[in-house]
Amino acid sequence: MNIPTLLTVLRIVVIPFVIIAYFLPFAWAHWVAMGLFIAAALTDWLDGYLARSLAQSTPLGAFLDPVADKLLVAVVLVMLSSQLQVALLFIPASIIVCREIAISALREWMAEIGKRKHVAVNHIAKVKTAFQMTAISFLLGYHEGMAIILLWIGVALLYVAMLLTLWSMMIYLRAAWPDLTLARERE
Repeated sequence: MNIPTLLTVLRIVVIPFVIIAYFLPFAWAHWVAMGLFIAAALTDWLDGYLARSLAQSTPLGAFLDPVADKLLVAVVLVMLSSQLQVALLFIPASIIVCREIAISALREWMAEIGKRKHVAVNHIAKVKTAFQMTAISFLLGYHEGMAIILLWIGVALLYVAMLLTLWSMMIYLRAAWPDLTLARERE
């Protein structure tokens, strides 16, 4: 196991600790959860950078990296949606989680037909991830007694991430559309 893959595994391992920290009965608990989440989010960038710069890309790392990202985001968004009880939070959280599942399935199918590169990560998806991680950080750090504006900044950023999520999904679907329609014609 190399350093980039180890960082990816650590991103998965930290998920329960983010959740546990969030529910600790201390005033600083949300800050700890936010700090752990930010550290995990930064490993997403760092593991990719190290894998490329050190020529340490592996099939295991390529498989685990998107899984780690999706697990981290999905688990924390579900938790935040249930805990913050802000109705407006449920909409982007649901769309983001559904998109992640759909695009994972699309990528798996495209890989099965030998066209995985047609749905490789695009620039919009990277920008989406940055907004998503920033929004979730704001939402994790917010707790009662803080200025409500911090909560609404997190929600607003999550809506931006949701729009970017939909945009990037359309790009992936457009790239895969010829293969999707061709497959339908074969049936």
